[in-house]
Amino acid sequence: MRPLMFGWEFPPFISGGLGTACFGLTRAMARLGLDIIFVLPRIKGEKGHSHVKLVSASEIPTLVEFEREQLLQKLEFRIIDSILKPYINEKDYERLVSESRLMREPQYEEEGTAELSGNYGPNLINEVIRYGEIAGVLSKRETFDIIHSHDWMTAFAGARAKRESGKPFVYHAHALEFDRSGEDINPDIYNIERFGMEAADHVIAVSHFTKGQIVSRYGIPEDKVSVVHNAVSRSEGKAFFAPAKNCTSKVVLFIGRITFQKGPDYFVEAAAKVIQAIPDVTFVMAGSGDMMPRMIERVAQLGIGRNFHFTGFLKGADVERIYAMSDLYVMPSVSEPFGISPLEAMLYDVPVIISRQSGVSEILRHALKVNFWDIDELADKMIAALKYPSLIEELKKGSRQELDSIHWKTAAEKVHQVYKMLAG
Repeated sequence: MRPLMFGWEFPPFISGGLGTACFGLTRAMARLGLDIIFVLPRIKGEKGHSHVKLVSASEIPTLVEFEREQLLQKLEFRIIDSILKPYINEKDYERLVSESRLMREPQYEEEGTAELSGNYGPNLINEVIRYGEIAGVLSKRETFDIIHSHDWMTAFAGARAKRESGKPFVYHAHALEFDRSGEDINPDIYNIERFGMEAADHVIAVSHFTKGQIVSRYGIPEDKVSVVHNAVSRSEGKAFFAPAKNCTSKVVLFIGRITFQKGPDYFVEAAAKVIQAIPDVTFVMAGSGDMMPRMIERVAQLGIGRNFHFTGFLKGADVERIYAMSDLYVMPSVSEPFGISPLEAMLYDVPVIISRQSGVSEILRHALKVNFWDIDELADKMIAALKYPSLIEELKKGSRQELDSIHWKTAAEKVHQVYKMLAG
């Protein structure tokens, strides 16, 4: 069977967990004998991954008038013509003004290729629409049996490929707008998500937690949604790093986007309580995001700057090193559809604390769990994990056993079953 997949990132063209999940899943699917075409908005440099055929949408020859009105007529868009954002400076404002003017111009493609950036910038929705149009051209050029799109950025692409080819369409929900934004959702993104799920023949959710949201908030029938948990494998990373630690103090790690969804503010507030009990602890916040300036300011207000280190966005070997240097990993997410990072931490024998509001909590038994809002409980469990070696060893031993049963092969087999059900 040959699936045509639409994604937004894929190693080494990666910004976060979505790319990691796509890589692990497709590699396991390839080992099952599936011949995968994986389409990205843009690819720079080397395309070499033997288990998939990587295709750059920006290299597809097109002669397309983008059917924006036709494409969006079923969606309820409420676009506010404003570019004001928190923490914006004068230079950024001028750049956004220029880009917003470009977005309002009619979108046409002359004969040639469509240049997509593949970024998550201010023109993301515009690029999502253009990606969908290019998918229509691409679906006429490739031979495939089924369409598989990953997250809302590829919803239009999957739907357009289905319209052009008549092939079954699977929408894979790795995250929802309610996860990213809470109740203060972007209605445009919500409507794109709902459009993709309604247009799809079947929906895959990364957890039962996410499936529940899809059914209750998007009105998708329960029997149209299958749950396929993510996984992790030791071979995804390189050989374990075992660096000499730069300090004798314990290191507590937060890694991910510093945004509302990931709960960085709860991490900082709990850290202040931990430092009162164990002064010699180093907290590392690795990542970037719109809440980062606020977190730096709050750390200063709490007077814990000496115990805190902000690394900025990390990738590749730097991520592996920071896991290897840590004594405890904390994921206090407000709403986490799955959450691969705790599994990655466990690969490095790092015990984890995760929020109960995460999909990964459905499959992990040897992890300390908290409600994201309970700062006292989070602080108490961090203190216990740092102070009691016997607890640490119990968590490590249990984690090793659990990782032995969490495989991408299992996820790939479940996806393959969905394919066979749809393809007949």
